[in-house]
Amino acid sequence: MKDLMKMIRTLESSENSMFGKDFLLTWEKTDAELQLILELAQILKQMRIENISPKVFDSGLAVSMFRDKSTRTRFSFASACNLLGLAVHDLDEEKSQLSHGETNRETANMISFLTEVIGIRDDMYLGEGNRFMREMGEALDEGFIGGVLPRRPAIVNLQCDLDHPTQSMADLLHLVNEVGSTENLKNKKIAMTWAYSPSYGKPLSVPQGIITLMTRFGMNVHLAYPPGYDLIPEIVDIAKKQARQSNGSFTVSNSMEEAFHQADFVYPKSWAPFEVMKQRTVLLKNSDVSGLKDLEKVGLDNNAKYKNWECDEAKMRLTKDGNALYMHCLPADISGVSCVKGEVQKEVFEKYRMKTYLQAGYKPYIIAAMMLAAKFKKPAEILSKFVQRKTFRVFE
Repeated sequence: MKDLMKMIRTLESSENSMFGKDFLLTWEKTDAELQLILELAQILKQMRIENISPKVFDSGLAVSMFRDKSTRTRFSFASACNLLGLAVHDLDEEKSQLSHGETNRETANMISFLTEVIGIRDDMYLGEGNRFMREMGEALDEGFIGGVLPRRPAIVNLQCDLDHPTQSMADLLHLVNEVGSTENLKNKKIAMTWAYSPSYGKPLSVPQGIITLMTRFGMNVHLAYPPGYDLIPEIVDIAKKQARQSNGSFTVSNSMEEAFHQADFVYPKSWAPFEVMKQRTVLLKNSDVSGLKDLEKVGLDNNAKYKNWECDEAKMRLTKDGNALYMHCLPADISGVSCVKGEVQKEVFEKYRMKTYLQAGYKPYIIAAMMLAAKFKKPAEILSKFVQRKTFRVFE
């Protein structure tokens, strides 16, 4: 309990400049803001361990909008909302008036009368997901200023076409707990590499989220992919700029082996090429089923040229002391388990399987921390009161 109070007191004097703001892209947040999210998440996790409830809401709604399939993020969002005392409602667009042409502006207000947080996953359409979140935010501003909404709900980006901030921040917290602090991440090498998958069309937001976040902390980030599997150029430029500012490094190559060489952490993950995603977006918008099938065939045929881009034991031996930490956002395509040939050899995945579960387990706390920072001016002060009262989560 003393250690928990010490953790909270270090934050009580911290300025929370995220109050009243959405969390959409990590590169829009300051280093201090990112650090606050990490520390709030650590506190919330410790409160859970010590059986102290952080239910800062007695009532209220959290709305989730998932425009793509999800397991970890969907349940992490629900868990985070429940942890803080909010009920969760999943907006099914097919069962709402959105399917009958209701505008996004109207929907944003209609779902928000007693809503505190809206979590949105919209990663299917390149150039659309982040734009949609901002359009929803503008509609919420209008409703709050106009007196329609008593409180302006905060939007949390649960994955868009540009970034996956709840994932990358959970990944960062995982690394912090591996090495002790963000300071200890300086000069550590992380390999963010493409890996073969027997499916196509996987979003760009995970690798983009990793390269734009880890370059903030002085890490040596090595991005590797086969020819043609580029990410969004403007986002790669952000990573380059941030690496210079943090005295880290950012390298791009077409060699998985080169990226793994002396790496402290490896993150082999499949994604679709930027140019393919642009074509896919046009076809999806036009509901061109035939065109989508043709593009999928081209994508899968192209992937098949690079089946050797697999995280196997031989490549892991290239890492620092042959013992780099394997990371994945899950679900991984595991060779011989979930597919014939995939992103990672089954022996490698099995060795690090529990570690990947730990990595995923930070996400509910990261999301809850983002919500706290958006809804309370002094979140640490609020949590301190719960600890002092010894408000137990489970009564034994």
